[in-house]
Amino acid sequence: MNAFFAEFFGTAIILVFGGGVVANVLLDKTKGNNSGWIVITFGWAVGVFTGVLIAAPYSGAHLNPAVTLALVLADKFSINLLPEYICAQLLGAMFGALLVWLAYKKHFDATADADSILAVFVTAPNIRSYWYNIMTEAIGTYVLALAVLYMAQPEVGLGALNALPVAIVVLGLGLSIGGPTGYAINPARDLGPRIMHFFFQYQVNATATGNIHGFLFLDHFSALP
Repeated sequence: MNAFFAEFFGTAIILVFGGGVVANVLLDKTKGNNSGWIVITFGWAVGVFTGVLIAAPYSGAHLNPAVTLALVLADKFSINLLPEYICAQLLGAMFGALLVWLAYKKHFDATADADSILAVFVTAPNIRSYWYNIMTEAIGTYVLALAVLYMAQPEVGLGALNALPVAIVVLGLGLSIGGPTGYAINPARDLGPRIMHFFFQYQVNATATGNIHGFLFLDHFSALP
């Protein structure tokens, strides 16, 4: 596996676990319906652990544009590889969201609450205050990037032995400051599934009414923290 596909599949794995656990908790008629925030944070943490473990030998397992940028700024990673890694991460997040949608398709169909469906794919603040929401995400992303910098080896990024520590950091961030915004702390994790939800929602609207009346693509980004 080359670095591009390692970042692609590693990020996809994060979304399969993370998006999957949100779907399990929020969608109707699932086995885990209403099982709560702690279940969600553990699901995301295990997703990060698994994604890092798989991708680390091949790409360093950044799996997050913010981590890749932090490693570049710290002179631990070549800036020439930045576009390739970010592209792989974004596409991987989109692919992971697709797999979650396929796995839970019947439960998406059974769920009438549009906000619950949206929450499987994107993060959004419970109290909308743009500056505070941005600050919350900035704090979480800074803590994650700082932790990764102290774990990373200059030549590879995150090694396989660092899979558990970074997963614990993600778990802690979700439990501690995930409440205000849902702790995206990863631009690819939020943007990729957000794009996929736009297409899924467009299809659902068209099927349900017989008319093509989706919503504006830019309007879909109104839930940004």
